[in-house]
Amino acid sequence: MSVLFVWGLFLVLRCLCVCVLRWSWFVVPRSWCVCGVGGWRRRRDRSTRKSEEDLWLPICCLHGERITERKGVLVSVIGVLGVIQLNAGMRQRISVMMKSLLHLVIILPCLEGFLWKDLKIHSEHMGIYFQNNPEIARECEKSPSCPFNMHLNRKICWGYENDCKKEYAYSHPSCPGDHRGWVRTKEEQIATFYSQGDFGFIQEQREELKTYCHPEQEGDSVLECSDHMRFCRGKYISIDFRDLASRKEPVLYNVDVLKHGQVGGRCKLDKSLHKANSDQISFLQSWGPELQHFTERKERVQRNAEMCDVWVEDPAVIMKLDATSNMYHHFCDFFNLYAAQHVNNSDAFAFSRNNQVLLWTTYTYRSNFGATFDAFTKKKIWNLEDVKGRRVCFKNVMFPLLPRMIFGLYYNTPIIWGCENSGLFHAFSRHILHRLDIPERAIGDGRIHVTFLVRDTKFRRILNQPALIKALENNKEFIVRKAEYSHQMDFRQQLRQDQWTDIFIGMHGAGLTHLLFLPDWAVLFEIYNCGDANCYQDLARLRGIKYMTWEDLTKLKPEDEGHHPDIGAHEKFTNYEFNVKEFMRLMQKAADHVRNHRGWQNLQEKLRLAQRREEL
Repeated sequence: MSVLFVWGLFLVLRCLCVCVLRWSWFVVPRSWCVCGVGGWRRRRDRSTRKSEEDLWLPICCLHGERITERKGVLVSVIGVLGVIQLNAGMRQRISVMMKSLLHLVIILPCLEGFLWKDLKIHSEHMGIYFQNNPEIARECEKSPSCPFNMHLNRKICWGYENDCKKEYAYSHPSCPGDHRGWVRTKEEQIATFYSQGDFGFIQEQREELKTYCHPEQEGDSVLECSDHMRFCRGKYISIDFRDLASRKEPVLYNVDVLKHGQVGGRCKLDKSLHKANSDQISFLQSWGPELQHFTERKERVQRNAEMCDVWVEDPAVIMKLDATSNMYHHFCDFFNLYAAQHVNNSDAFAFSRNNQVLLWTTYTYRSNFGATFDAFTKKKIWNLEDVKGRRVCFKNVMFPLLPRMIFGLYYNTPIIWGCENSGLFHAFSRHILHRLDIPERAIGDGRIHVTFLVRDTKFRRILNQPALIKALENNKEFIVRKAEYSHQMDFRQQLRQDQWTDIFIGMHGAGLTHLLFLPDWAVLFEIYNCGDANCYQDLARLRGIKYMTWEDLTKLKPEDEGHHPDIGAHEKFTNYEFNVKEFMRLMQKAADHVRNHRGWQNLQEKLRLAQRREEL
């Protein structure tokens, strides 16, 4: 009778759950959250999934979509019932049939109700996701509501996987120019570019990973890092932030936040390896300033341990940021975080948005580009103010690649001459736009869309910009938009405008970083590079779009020699006037590139098909 009572109670609660699915108050503590029967066995420690029952955990709770105010209600009810049954000693009396019914009634609605749409993986990347996560692919194959069936069994991979064949790799870099410099053949030129700025860089970081602190028993801590501690990840790691409570000065680019013994875990530290790689200790260069203080602990780092004032169950990401007000520098942060997710790509949770992000600063995070964090986490972002005075223990933590590494990605990328089109940068662009719900341009209108970036600054202004815009507007081939991308303008709106840009024009400056999110056929026209010839040219090459700049220096007129406050005359510290006729010649050259690109032509073909359907 008691079994029937519990079963009846379960059905009532489940019906109630469906009725109040949108009520935010119906949420139980996170520690009760269990997805399916498998969670009953190891509620306190789900770091391993060895039993057949535990296979449901990565499926039902995929990407950590476990407790949200709305969608977590069904899962929360499962956790409540699990606790009730466990406390009442009922688990032993539930038959195999009852377990099957629980799977049918509970887990399948979890899958069908919200799992697939919450993946938020771009369609171009779904095939690779399934290849790297075969258990999820099998669930999609069995699920009648999985919208990604067409991506199953596709032979495609990122390129860094051990079994990835070159013909199936995502990247297709090209080197149309002659090979120069330190390479002797065209093949060596392409291979060098791939390792410098593409998924080859990810492969090198993964191959460099070594275990710095070894676990001796199940449940012990572990710390793995690439060379020079440029990327690290750990399990059951504790960090002591108690000293921050008495620290008077704020923390921004400091390298003295931690002292010896304030970070560690219960594991066997390889002291020689650890010391040898604690060599790069600039703030944005590596995690050496922090992890050089890693020490062995006698106590196990676990929930409710005395050393853990705060326990972080969800995967954590600790980040040190570059200049957050500057798009070029801040997107170096975001790009390296995305690249680090690939280095860490070992299970279905690698690209989860259920991450707890901790910024290594006491300053409150404010940035017009902060919406980009929505591509990486759904949670409120912490900074050191949120943890100061406490000892924080992380079940899983990642220390991602940093923006100013020696021979790193983006900011310090040494790109070989003559190569372009990094698959890694292309994938980053697709991933961010998709996660931020920015619609891609689906149809053309037969005209070239021009975005002309306006600078509201003292220097690097175009003195005759109205004349240049008027010349464009007089040519019916162009549709011109004058863009003032200020910090008050919603960043998502800026990205939406990028999708309707075929030619992006602007003076040298951080706003040109929008090139990362332009369509593949677009042209970046850095009207004048102000003596910094490689910065945006190299970034455009990595992204795989056409780059142009002013060619005839006799047909531009600087306002003066430029006045840098410290070094005197400098091209970046003055304003310029451009010859209108020469400008239009270069614009025609850019328009020819757009029209001849297959991607742009496909948009126009969709337009023609739509017009034919209307005529019929």
